[in-house]
Amino acid sequence: MPQRKLIGLTAPSGAGKSSVAQYVLAAFPSMRLSVSVTTRPPRPYEQHGREYYFVSVPEFERLIAEDALLEYEEVYPGRFYGTPLCMLTDSDTPLLLDIDVKGASRVRTTYGGFFIFIAPPSEAELENRLRSRGTESAETLALRLQRAELELSFSDQFDALVVNDSLDDAATKTIDLIRAYLRNA
Repeated sequence: MPQRKLIGLTAPSGAGKSSVAQYVLAAFPSMRLSVSVTTRPPRPYEQHGREYYFVSVPEFERLIAEDALLEYEEVYPGRFYGTPLCMLTDSDTPLLLDIDVKGASRVRTTYGGFFIFIAPPSEAELENRLRSRGTESAETLALRLQRAELELSFSDQFDALVVNDSLDDAATKTIDLIRAYLRNA
């Protein structure tokens, strides 16, 4: 299987990894974003195939059975996320993974690459960001905050850590780290 240069951004929900990813993609026009598969419903602004491939749980289970996923995780009860395996072989350009913490650990261990943990400046700020999105019920907010506590404990297991206290600064630091990795890879 051809090996693409993998760059992963991982973080708790609300830390800003998807926002940082957009800056990264703008800075590296040849880089491709890996679009994940999920069983969660789309948010009003999301489109199938752009932010995620939105599938049913039975369809996700079929992908697992067919070994069509590089990695997958039940991140929240009944909400699965995974990376399509075909993303590794469809090009030789660098691939950017916007990926959950456990999935990032598995991919990094199995395939290598360069993985950056995007951290919020504090747990209180993370909670503020999640609340201000307006997409979470009280129940899902509590689940995301509980999960975030676990995910923050993984922060030292990656190649670099960037604190997102200012999106522009975090994006600049992330781009600089990726540029150095690509230069030396």
